Amino acid sequence: MRCPSCGDTQTRVIDSRLVREGSEIRRRRECVECGRRFTTRERLDEALPRIAKKDGRREDYARVKLLSGLETACQKRSVSADALERIVDRIEKRLQELGEREVESHRLGDWVMEELMRLDAVAAARFASVFRDFQGSEDYAKFFASLRERHEG
Repeated sequence: MRCPSCGDTQTRVIDSRLVREGSEIRRRRECVECGRRFTTRERLDEALPRIAKKDGRREDYARVKLLSGLETACQKRSVSADALERIVDRIEKRLQELGEREVESHRLGDWVMEELMRLDAVAAARFASVFRDFQGSEDYAKFFASLRERHEG
């Protein structure tokens, strides 16, 4: 592991911990050369399917992109970073369990919507406004009406 400060490759592990239900290892390291401490994370590199976009493009699944979209939807809401990480973990697990080489983006978006509706209605509405391309207040009204129906039914 290269030190982010001086670039030296001689580092030592100070502490290791299993995190996220054992799916990741967090390591505190110290550079032998400059003494700087930093954290690294290790996780199994699992093959996830490619994402088929509405416009026909195909792209590799990107955890960072999904997490960024969730963070944007949850901005200024009382949603923890850990809660968002758990959502991404659950979605990745679903992707793996599918066993498909390609998944349509709308399917992935539907899963995100399900997760956000359970977590925070405002964040779900923000995500839906982009994901479902809301054009006006009627779209929001329909969205919240469907939420109400789900909650009551």
